[in-house]
Amino acid sequence: MLTLARPPIAVVVQQHAEEAAILRNVRSLLVRAPHVRLLQLRRLDDRIAAHLDGLAVAAEFGTKLCQAALETPGAGEVFAAGVRAIEDQDTERLARLFAIAQALPEGERGLVSALGWVSASLLQGTIKALLLADDPFRRRLAIAACVMHRVDPGSALAVAIADDDPSLRARAMRAAGECGRRDLLPVSLKALADEDAGCRFWATASAVLLGHRADASRALAEQARVASPYREPALRLFLMFSDLPAGHALLQSLARDAAQNMRLLLHGTGIVGDPQYVPWLIKQMELPELARLAGESFGLISGVDLSYLDLDRPPPEGVDFGPNDDPDDENVAMDPDDSLPWPDVEKVHAWWRANQEHFQPGQRYFMGEPLSVDHCRHVLREGYQRQRIVAALYLSGLQPGSRLFPTSAPAWRQQRWLARSD
Repeated sequence: MLTLARPPIAVVVQQHAEEAAILRNVRSLLVRAPHVRLLQLRRLDDRIAAHLDGLAVAAEFGTKLCQAALETPGAGEVFAAGVRAIEDQDTERLARLFAIAQALPEGERGLVSALGWVSASLLQGTIKALLLADDPFRRRLAIAACVMHRVDPGSALAVAIADDDPSLRARAMRAAGECGRRDLLPVSLKALADEDAGCRFWATASAVLLGHRADASRALAEQARVASPYREPALRLFLMFSDLPAGHALLQSLARDAAQNMRLLLHGTGIVGDPQYVPWLIKQMELPELARLAGESFGLISGVDLSYLDLDRPPPEGVDFGPNDDPDDENVAMDPDDSLPWPDVEKVHAWWRANQEHFQPGQRYFMGEPLSVDHCRHVLREGYQRQRIVAALYLSGLQPGSRLFPTSAPAWRQQRWLARSD
């Protein structure tokens, strides 16, 4: 263990512990944010790494502070304690973290983050033991860690897919597609009839990424019509990998109840990528509650960055879709379109009139270009996080058997992977 030349300054180490936890929670939002590129994510990750280094330098004192924070464990606290325990190879502390993670969803998310953060070399013995464990929960975490490091779990994945535990089964189904395991495609197709909804969705998603389009696409269409936690991702995958006529048909079926499905329709038109929807999207920008989402979908088709091209405007006065200071207002949900720019309808319309000749109706566009592997690679390098997520899915599905790029991995690791692919 590292020996300090002088005693640590308690207030400084306490700040390291608190900031590491807080910034990890901020990061969980930014990896899916519409306004964050890989460069900005790297800056945040460097700050997190600096605080974790501060805890490591503080040695036993830093460890004690991380352990004390677990008295009220959240995702960030478990993350910081998890990184320290893994780097110290302390099995007793890890065992306590596994117990916390199994009891609390926030704890599980924090521990998964820690497993994805640390160097793969520090996990070799740990992950091997977890993959062989009797406990389905530990095997599930091990599979998630493998995926985040772009490591194939090997034969343990097929064993997990056949397990009786539905949570483990669903995670293994998901990993089959993320790892490009085409040998598991028959198992994924069989699991389209699994009794568990999560297993069915992830089996369907993996089958699509592994190159199957028929039965899996029909299953996705069915899931996209039914209210569930998987409805939006099912809609996205279906529209990405079905042909345009099938995509139009699904959007038309959702439009029969437009008032109920408007946000799904706005999201879907951007994903399907046909420029014939652009005039309709511009029309929706006139409505404050839909304007920003319509602007995002317009950008997915056209490739336009509204803020960069000065096609945005200040927020309208008196409009607030997030929590406020009114104690009588029961709405505490976060604004789903927070950080998206407000489009200036007239400017956007003028841009479209000047540029629409470059877009062919009836063809799929993604970020301003016809869909292609090379363009998706460009977006993966240069796009915002939400755009990068779509680009990674396209790259996996357009090249069945390839591994899904983890856009939430530590930014320096992503940059290293991208540099190797040049």
